[in-house]
Amino acid sequence: MSRTLKLGAVLIGVGGPGQHSTWLSPEIPGNASSDVHWYIKQAQRAEAAKFDLIFIVDSQFITADSPNHYLSRLEPLTLLSAVAVHTKNIGLVGTITTSYNSPFNVARRLASLDHISGGRAGWNVVTSGDSGTAGNYSRDEHYDYPTRYGRALEHVRIAQGLWDSYEADAFPRDRELGVFFDRSKQHTLDHRGEHFSSVVGPLNLERTPQGQPVIFQAGDSEEGRDLGGRIADAIFTHSETLEQAQAFRAELRSRATAHGRDPENVLIMPGIFPIIADTDAEARAKAEGILGSKSFDRALAELGRPFGWHDFTQYDLDAPFPDLPEDVGQNSFRTQTTQIKKLAKDNNLTLRQVVEHQLNWSRSAFVGSPLTVANEIQRWFEAGGFDGINISVSVPSDFRRFTDEVLPILRERGVVRSDYESTTLRGNLGLPIPENRYTAAGRASSDQRPDPTAVPNIGLPVPVA
Repeated sequence: MSRTLKLGAVLIGVGGPGQHSTWLSPEIPGNASSDVHWYIKQAQRAEAAKFDLIFIVDSQFITADSPNHYLSRLEPLTLLSAVAVHTKNIGLVGTITTSYNSPFNVARRLASLDHISGGRAGWNVVTSGDSGTAGNYSRDEHYDYPTRYGRALEHVRIAQGLWDSYEADAFPRDRELGVFFDRSKQHTLDHRGEHFSSVVGPLNLERTPQGQPVIFQAGDSEEGRDLGGRIADAIFTHSETLEQAQAFRAELRSRATAHGRDPENVLIMPGIFPIIADTDAEARAKAEGILGSKSFDRALAELGRPFGWHDFTQYDLDAPFPDLPEDVGQNSFRTQTTQIKKLAKDNNLTLRQVVEHQLNWSRSAFVGSPLTVANEIQRWFEAGGFDGINISVSVPSDFRRFTDEVLPILRERGVVRSDYESTTLRGNLGLPIPENRYTAAGRASSDQRPDPTAVPNIGLPVPVA
């Protein structure tokens, strides 16, 4: 299959981080983030445009300062199961934390979604950056980084093992012979590990249409990048420049190779925010309008999230960025907090300037007329900046400008395929179906077994005819 750009749609209802005024659009229902019918409609629009997948992000801790979309939104797999029966081809990717879920339940829920959808399920593996989540799960403290990522790797490996509980032909369901299933094709896992002391198995659901759901991962720390190189089929990220995107993709592919994986089977799919108008000048003006509509006070409050929702309103805005204790944000979004503190220190920034930088940091690299945006996406794709893109979807008319005006240009150039090539998410992403480990072991054993029809060579003279 020739390399083509993969397309994901991130459905964020009334607006995620930095999208303070999105909910004011008359095109968006006030309850979009909790209205299943809104999600179904957006998924159908993305499917009509031949998107590979929809993406549902999630977290399990909020404060009054959380983005509007976070305050009231549906649980991902419940939502995606409803969307599955109203769509036919588009992939369904949901975020599930490994920190506060058991592997058996996650494996079962994702396998169920894969069956319900006919092979379109994907799992965005996260470790929960919001340290406050611990308080919702009877823990006094959030897991530290080594524990979070060690647990995540073991969690995913257990789920993958459980998905192999049944070989593909375990259920002949032969009425004439009276054979419902082949007992020899059912396998227990009997896992005992560092973070999960005992997971026996087998999973009580047969092998799914695509073998195993597609594994997505998002995490920019050293531990996060290593986890992505080990387990991810696709990686959700963000890059401000093409050079950053190229470096990230090269690094993750190198990490995958180091872990004995085929780097061609690790897709990098950053989130982008295209801003499209009739002309480049109009698009730039539109971008400035979006930036100007953002609330400084909300941005100041949201700055606290990576620091474990530290309250920055207590400081003088025009004083140097506060010298925070080392443990603030240590178990939250550590990579992000380190970058913010370094930026402030290296440039002698005040707290106000840091907030203003965070507002400007979210500027889009894809701003212009449909032709300009198409050209830039193609440039990044062909230069190895990414294998696919995830586009935030909230205001329908903005999304239509991309699907109706940008995609036709990319399709005409062969950058984006014209139709679905498979009935499964793996197939459309060009990813192989993982072979069941027990089937593979049985085949290997069979290949090494002597041929019973062959005459053994036991050192006797060869008879002469």
